[in-house]
Amino acid sequence: MKRRLFMKGTIAGGTIGVALSAGLLTPRVVLAAWPKAVMESKNMMNTGVSTSSIKLDMPEIAENGAVVPITIDASGVEGKVESISVLAAANGTPLAATYNFKQKALAFVSTRLKMSKTGDVYGVVKTATGTFYTKAQIKVTIGGCGG
Repeated sequence: MKRRLFMKGTIAGGTIGVALSAGLLTPRVVLAAWPKAVMESKNMMNTGVSTSSIKLDMPEIAENGAVVPITIDASGVEGKVESISVLAAANGTPLAATYNFKQKALAFVSTRLKMSKTGDVYGVVKTATGTFYTKAQIKVTIGGCGG
């Protein structure tokens, strides 16, 4: 091993060790805010007003409830979209995800859900003028047999 490489590694390791022990590098500082109360809620929150300007694209029948693809397109909603939330009403904790948008972000989300059983899925869009939603039902089958 080369002496310079050894010295660089030793100094870098020592610096990181000092920073960790001083509390300068903690995971709490790096991680995003976690809305624990909302994510663990067992009830459906205020979903707003139903609208057809939100496009919810997902299969009518999901052969595997562990991986259900879903896309929400809120580009047709008037005003600036602040966030899009995905709720699966039949799950133990309905809120599956929330996506917050910056000023000029495209209001479009594509993700995969884990669903425990057949139920409604809501796409909830929050804007400066109010909260809007659209919903559709997904039938979760066992092994794709329709049962």
